[in-house]
Amino acid sequence: MAVKDAFGLTLSGATGAGFAPYAQAVRELQCFIGDPVASADRAIAENPDFVMAHVFKGYLFGLATERAASLVAKACHEAALPLAATPREQAHVAALGHLAAGRWHEASRTLEDIAIDFPLDMVALQTGHQIDFFTGNARMLRDRIGRALPFWQKDMPGYHAVLGMQAFGLEEMGDYARAEKLGRTAVDIEPRDGWAQHAVAHVMEMQSRQRDGIAWMRANPEAWTKDSFLQVHNWWHLSLFHYDLGETDEVLALYDGPIYGTPSTLALNMVDASAILWRLYLGGADVGDRWAALAANWPKAGAGNYAFNDAHAMMAFVGAGLEAPAKTLLEAQREAMRGNDDNAAFTRDVGHPLTLAIKAFGDGNYAETVRLIRPIRAIAQRFGGSHAQRDAIDLTLIEAALRSGDHALSRALTAERTLARPDSPLSALFSQRAAELSEN
Repeated sequence: MAVKDAFGLTLSGATGAGFAPYAQAVRELQCFIGDPVASADRAIAENPDFVMAHVFKGYLFGLATERAASLVAKACHEAALPLAATPREQAHVAALGHLAAGRWHEASRTLEDIAIDFPLDMVALQTGHQIDFFTGNARMLRDRIGRALPFWQKDMPGYHAVLGMQAFGLEEMGDYARAEKLGRTAVDIEPRDGWAQHAVAHVMEMQSRQRDGIAWMRANPEAWTKDSFLQVHNWWHLSLFHYDLGETDEVLALYDGPIYGTPSTLALNMVDASAILWRLYLGGADVGDRWAALAANWPKAGAGNYAFNDAHAMMAFVGAGLEAPAKTLLEAQREAMRGNDDNAAFTRDVGHPLTLAIKAFGDGNYAETVRLIRPIRAIAQRFGGSHAQRDAIDLTLIEAALRSGDHALSRALTAERTLARPDSPLSALFSQRAAELSEN
C-alpha cells in the first residue's frame, strides 16, 4: 500500500522507515532548523526509489544559488527521473529539472500549478515561495500562499509556516499591518519559525521602527537561533536596525559575532556579511581587515551563477581593494549574459550594471555610479532579493549623488527617502547633507 502524508498526498517509493526522516526534513525546512539535507539523505538510504526524497534534496541544493550546489540538484533530478511517480510527483520532478538548469521562472510556474491543484502540498508551496524570493516576485510571494491559505486549518502540521510565508508576501507588497499580525501569530504557534520571525522584522525595517525591531529580535533569540540555518540572516536584520540608528559599534559587534565571527563560505551568509559591511563602507566607517577575510571566501562560491550574489561579491572586492577578483567577476558576468538560463537576464538587466556601479563607487567615480544605477532602480527586483536587501542600491545611489556634488539629484533622492522612511535617522542625516551641499 502506498504511503501517504498527513494531507493524503501519495509518496511513491516510500515506506514507513523512509517517510519518517522525509517528514522530519520537511518540518526542518518549515522552521529553517536542523539539517534537512541529512534527513533527506536518510530517507533516500531507506528507500532509494522514494521519488520525493530525491526531489526535496534537489530543491534544497537548487535554492543554494551556488554552482556546485546546482550540480547536486541536477544529480537529484537525474535520480528521480526514472522512478515511479504520480502525476503530482512527476510535476515536482519537472520543476526540479527547471530549477537545476537555472530556469527559475519555469520552475516557479510548474510549482504554481501543483499548488493550485494540491494547495496542501507544503513542499510545492515552500519551494515556490523561495523561488519567488530569489526572483524578486513580490506579487507571487503573496498570492501563491494566499491561494492556498483557505485550505489550511490551525490544527494542521505546518500551519505556522504557511502563515509565516503569507506574512512575508504581504510585507513585500506593502501590506504591513496584516503582515505583522500573521507573522506574530505564526511565531506564537511555533517560536522556532525563523521565516516568520524574519517576516515581522521586515515589516519593522520597512516602517523604520528601529527600537521595535531591536526589541522583537532580542526578545527571544534562543528560539530563532537554535540549530537555525537562517540565523545569520536574522542577525543581519537586527544589525540593520542598529545601523539605521547610527550604532556602528553594535553593528560591528554583531558582525564579529553571529554574522561572520565564524567565517562562512555559503553564498547566502556571505551576502549578508557583504551587505552590512557595505552599508558601513558607504558611511565611511573603518571596518579594519574584515573586508579582506570576507573577500577571500567569495571566489569559493563561484561567479556568474546568480547575479544577486555577484553584486555582493563585488562589494567585498571593492572593500578589500582587490582588482584581480573584481576583474574575474566582471568577466564571469559577461560570460553569464551569453547563456540561455534565467540568470543571463538577471545579470543583463540588473546584476551587471549594478556590479559595475559598485566597482565605480570604489574607484571614486561617483558620477558613473549614478549613471549606472539610475536606469535599474525601477527594475531591480528582477535579480531577486527583498526590499530590505535591495535598499543597498538606493543607499549607494544616494551616497554617490552626494559625493559627486550633484545637489539637485541629492535633494531629490533624499526627499524621496524621507517620504518613504520619515522616521529613519539615516533619512534625516541624508537630508541634512543634501541641504548643506545645496548651500555650498
